[in-house]
Amino acid sequence: MKRFALVVLACCTFSAAHAGDPAAPVNEIMQEAVKGWAEEAQPGEDYFSEARLGRIYSQDFVKAYREAAKFPAYDEGDSPFDYDVIVSGQDSCSIKDLLVVAGPETDGKSDVTVTFDNTHCFGERAADWKPSELHFMVIEEGGKAVIDDIIRAGETGSLKSELQAIASQGASTPE
Repeated sequence: MKRFALVVLACCTFSAAHAGDPAAPVNEIMQEAVKGWAEEAQPGEDYFSEARLGRIYSQDFVKAYREAAKFPAYDEGDSPFDYDVIVSGQDSCSIKDLLVVAGPETDGKSDVTVTFDNTHCFGERAADWKPSELHFMVIEEGGKAVIDDIIRAGETGSLKSELQAIASQGASTPE
């Protein structure tokens, strides 16, 4: 009986620690990207599947995604994007040198920095080449870490802002 109680306590402790780990939802998305862009791509789950929307994204992000999804990028699709938002394009090499680093929590958000090389197969690179970098803004909702936004380099910036712009533009465009 004591052994059973210790196992239950250990499981609860692990679950509680895992629930607040800001890198956990980010690792899930990045592992999906690694699978999808492998040299022999493996079937996987959409970054924004209903299951994931209900589990690893914030309520605010989900609201923005669902509003934008009313205006799919393709007639046959259900995604508001016409590119892979993680690799920031339609073409990519397999993902190498993946590094996920959770920063400290500031103002209720953790900045989880992700770097990776997804251009190694494109040939010679510029002298100032740097790995791709994303910043996942992770907050806690309902006792678990969830992704509230994904910040990409350059002008693309906030994914949540892009979703809001897609929804706004779609709503104002006459059919």
